Amino acid sequence: MTIREILKMGDERLLRVAQPATAFDTDALHLLISDMFDTMRAVNGAGLAAPQIGVDLQLVIFGTDQVNPRYPDAPLVPRTVLLNPVITPLGPEEESDWEGCLSVPGLRGVVPRFSRIRYTGFDQYGDPIDRTVQGFHARVVQHECDHLIGMLYPMRIRDLGKFGYTEVLFPGLDTPADD
Repeated sequence: MTIREILKMGDERLLRVAQPATAFDTDALHLLISDMFDTMRAVNGAGLAAPQIGVDLQLVIFGTDQVNPRYPDAPLVPRTVLLNPVITPLGPEEESDWEGCLSVPGLRGVVPRFSRIRYTGFDQYGDPIDRTVQGFHARVVQHECDHLIGMLYPMRIRDLGKFGYTEVLFPGLDTPADD
């Protein structure tokens, strides 16, 4: 079990556009994915992108196979490894909701996201993934894939009056509310 350091906002590596994956089903890729899941689990995350641990690769992982203490009301999302993702909005409708990020610890903000999306890409073996999702699942995918284009969620906030410290915004929350 290897827990990787998560880069924080301000680190220029988080602002790069990640490189596409060109090799699948390699020992190095499987080890990276294992480390990413270990890291995500250790901090009760809902997802993690390779750039967040300093790896310049179009790779995101996400999923909640049990109730997450940081998102107790969120529906379960299938555990997914997604390389070279492409997101297609399915209509102009957006939903705004609170988000946090492991790379922006201690803060939360209301972020608009497309309500329904289709995402495609590949799993770690190079097999294609093609899913149509909505709600929390769609939000998590969009949040994580933003990391692959150098975008952090505060850059998407439209009303900075709905951005602040988790402990102030949600004083009764027992656990940190960062993605």
